[in-house]
Amino acid sequence: MPDSYQILLYYKYTKIEDPTALMQSQREICTRLGFKGRILIAEEGINGTLEGETAATEAYVAALLSDPRFSDIHIKRSVGTGSAFNKMSIKVRQEIVGTHFPAEIDPRAQTSEHITAEQLHELLHNSDEKVTIIDMRNDYEFKIGHFENSILPSLENSRDLALTVKELKPLKNEKIITVCTGGVRCEKMSAYLLREGFTNVSQLYGGIVTYMEKFPNKDFKGKLYVFDNRISMGFETDSPDHQIITNCEHCNVVSDHYINCTDMRCHKQIISCVDCVASGKTVC
Repeated sequence: MPDSYQILLYYKYTKIEDPTALMQSQREICTRLGFKGRILIAEEGINGTLEGETAATEAYVAALLSDPRFSDIHIKRSVGTGSAFNKMSIKVRQEIVGTHFPAEIDPRAQTSEHITAEQLHELLHNSDEKVTIIDMRNDYEFKIGHFENSILPSLENSRDLALTVKELKPLKNEKIITVCTGGVRCEKMSAYLLREGFTNVSQLYGGIVTYMEKFPNKDFKGKLYVFDNRISMGFETDSPDHQIITNCEHCNVVSDHYINCTDMRCHKQIISCVDCVASGKTVC
């Protein structure tokens, strides 16, 4: 019988002297352990999400942590399906997140303070201090699940922050906490806010996935969009506290079933319930 499957999500901003050599060594270990997923490597660091049998993923974690560059890396684990990814892709890029920000926006030199899930929960429930959560994900990610009362700038992708930061200027002196899926985008996006003169910026350590794991169905409503074949994930979705916050775009029934529009000119992601998909309603 095959082992259970596990998905690993991780990143680290750190100096990589030879990204190509790291790519080759990562390709060797991922092939040997039978993984599928994606890893981006750049001079600035590494960003990966992998799926494999649990024993194999734990062997990978041990190997990764044994590298001094990654000894303190934060590994997020979630239950896999065995089919979350179609293949293994490992590439060298200019950035591990495609922000296209100026080179001086470097989390290794400056980023905002990290705040834990427990600290954020305390601020939201047991503090009189005003807190504004800014969601640094894309609009289609926000749609299916987000923190209550959080703000989404007009982001279709990460590099849009430079164009939309003016929307956030009234908050320059407010207490801001940035959130994203696993934390990697917030490292640069919060650093960008600091450069733009925002005075009180923090970022959620470990990202939304860590908060949902520790406080399922509290404050974050809906499901978390993920960039693999699962499309979304939730914790304790059979709980009465779990909410679906989206509706089918065809019949308006409550649904969080994301599909790709089947119009070849489009491929926009849409919410279409199982019944509508079965009846052929698969275009936006």
